[in-house]
Amino acid sequence: MKFAIAVFSSPDQPSNRRALRFAEALLAAGHTLERLFFYQAGVHSASAHVVSPQDELDLPKAWLQLIQQHQLDAVVCIAAALKRGQLNAEEAQRYARSGHSIDAPWELSGLGQLHEAAQSADRLICFAGP
Repeated sequence: MKFAIAVFSSPDQPSNRRALRFAEALLAAGHTLERLFFYQAGVHSASAHVVSPQDELDLPKAWLQLIQQHQLDAVVCIAAALKRGQLNAEEAQRYARSGHSIDAPWELSGLGQLHEAAQSADRLICFAGP
């Protein structure tokens, strides 16, 4: 079965961790993950600048490892990211900001990517709230 996952919650919320565990489980079960889409506070999952306490799971790092290991399509909503100060190098230059926090394999793109994922997947699973 083909899945798409949308993550709306920040890395400090339990639902973000549940999304990661769900993604790991569906891949382990042999399903396909068409796209990960990070929206609203979920865009912080793509930030290379988030530092987790030593006794907590480093969710941005865990997401990055999963994406790299399985060569997943990971999209961060560009409007939500810019609003929250999460920029890639191109957007940092475009808006004359001194640094960036999002690197490959993360891709900044629009909500159309979420719509496309919903159309191509058998199931769209959303994780939001605590």
